[in-house]
Amino acid sequence: MAGYSIKSMKEALADNTYPGRGIVIGKSADGKRAVFAYFITGRSANSRNRIFTEHGDELRTEPFDESKVEDPSLIIYSPVKVVGKKIIVTNGDQTDTIEAGLKAGRCFRHALKSRAFEPDAPNFTPRISGILDLEGEYNYSMSILKSADEEGSACNRYTFDYEPIAGLGHFLHTYVTDGNPLPTFEGEPERVRIPDDLKAFAEEIWSNLDNDNKISLYCRSVDLKSGETERVLINRYTR
Repeated sequence: MAGYSIKSMKEALADNTYPGRGIVIGKSADGKRAVFAYFITGRSANSRNRIFTEHGDELRTEPFDESKVEDPSLIIYSPVKVVGKKIIVTNGDQTDTIEAGLKAGRCFRHALKSRAFEPDAPNFTPRISGILDLEGEYNYSMSILKSADEEGSACNRYTFDYEPIAGLGHFLHTYVTDGNPLPTFEGEPERVRIPDDLKAFAEEIWSNLDNDNKISLYCRSVDLKSGETERVLINRYTR
């Protein structure tokens, strides 16, 4: 059935020069690990001037060359944070909003009600977010906050809740492809394959992102029994 087809990440990224920022969440093929990935791509010099850095369980974006930073407002943030046994991954400072919401006893969906798409007209870049809940039976959710029209006059909020299946992930990215203005992602998160080998998964994503536009990639897996983690971080620029 076409609605249940699964792509490789190579197929999902094929011929797409600019998917923007992307989140993949799912479960390893052997069913033993929760897995997620986050990547950023960029077209402008300001956007490309970034690297990922790890600080414990938190991931941050930082300027590669601080002297060349033009506007840090939408490019410097923490894509990954952990609250208890929940892992938050997003494409902006809504990571902090979700973190604060969880600590106040609110759920992922409710925490995001106070946020909207990015104020970067005419693109109105969607805010995409995910949460891996490792408390008890593993489950995950994804969200996209997107403009309701070309004027940015209202925000549509969509949340997708998943019961994990071994070898299956869901891929959500900000743009359909390159364009001016950039076309916003449409429909449900794409179904993609997640292998057992995290390094191979990271390499598949990185090697199929556009060479001119790719900036950074971060992948992490968590063993559902032991809690042991594996991480892969790739930056286009290294200090």
